[in-house]
Amino acid sequence: MHLSTDQCDISCVCDPFWMAESRTTQRPILRYNPATLRSRTRLASIRIMEFTATKLPGAFLVSLHKIEDHRGFFARGWCHHEFAAHGLTTNMVQLNVGFSHEKGTVRGLHYQMPPHEEAKFVRCTRGAIFDVIVDLRPNSPTRGQWVGAELTAENGVMLYAPEGFAHGYQTMADDTEMYYLTSAFYAADAARGVRYDDPAFGISWPLPVSVVSDADARWPDYAVD
Repeated sequence: MHLSTDQCDISCVCDPFWMAESRTTQRPILRYNPATLRSRTRLASIRIMEFTATKLPGAFLVSLHKIEDHRGFFARGWCHHEFAAHGLTTNMVQLNVGFSHEKGTVRGLHYQMPPHEEAKFVRCTRGAIFDVIVDLRPNSPTRGQWVGAELTAENGVMLYAPEGFAHGYQTMADDTEMYYLTSAFYAADAARGVRYDDPAFGISWPLPVSVVSDADARWPDYAVD
């Protein structure tokens, strides 16, 4: 059975140049469908992800554009083309997962020195976090300023920080899990951090800090020029 773009499953809508062929004795097979090569203008108008600029240049909140039906929803959580269109880093090379048992846990804030600077794209997949980024770029007009956003499994909001930012978060629920993509591989010799309570930044965490690692508690005061 051949399915048109209008008839096929939501995965075909999001990848409209392919179609599904279903047989009773085989798994569904994706086949190229020339009939779906419709107006590229129409396809370009479909919203895949929603970007909202923060006060820190180059940093964005990114929301899922959900296509919903009786089963739930489908959405795209990463798109090379969407990021390129917004002038953001597209070369993501690692995906890191963090899990914290206790509400109020703080991790970070971490960054890497050149030439290992990394952009990060963060999402919470279980529970909730207050995600924080600090602009440490030497020539930035917002150097030393920070932005925080609540990312939860329910709201699906994500946070993108470009190279030159420190990143950390506080869990707002027990048993919270998150992940983030990075544009550079982890380099231990280049790894640095700033303290969560450094007076240079004055970060307002939403909860009392219940857990923090010894390493993160020992970062020295940061000198903002």
